[in-house]
Amino acid sequence: MKNVTFISAIVMSAVAITGTSVLAAGPGGREPVSFQELDADGDGQVTQQEMEAHRTARFTEADTNGDGMLSQEEMQAAAQKKASDRVARMFENNDANKDGFLSQDELPKPRRADKMFDRMDADNSGGISEQEFADAKDRMGRHPKKKHQKSNASDN
Repeated sequence: MKNVTFISAIVMSAVAITGTSVLAAGPGGREPVSFQELDADGDGQVTQQEMEAHRTARFTEADTNGDGMLSQEEMQAAAQKKASDRVARMFENNDANKDGFLSQDELPKPRRADKMFDRMDADNSGGISEQEFADAKDRMGRHPKKKHQKSNASDN
């Protein structure tokens, strides 16, 4: 019986850590939190306490019933709010004629799409073969963060 309780506690801890990490990631999940958001006292330095306070605030915001735990529904609601906010920003930034619709011309163009295509087209044939596609998918699956960091470093 002790093992079942112990294993349950480990699983719950893992879920809580994963969930709060997702919430602490910032709006959209992938967008990093700004320095100004983390530097709560505005002294030009982010302390570990400020980072923890930000993480706790994100958790508290998602914990709508205040029970100190995140349910699946609360996490889904937090994710839905982020998605809704992101869509609202997209319309605000891209609906050039303010008609409440986004035409294909108004949609943001993918950043680096051409660069990605060129990397996938290993033989420079102007097309991506099934093998090139599989190779690229395999490369991205093995080192997604390393590739992303390299891309960002070379884009600067």
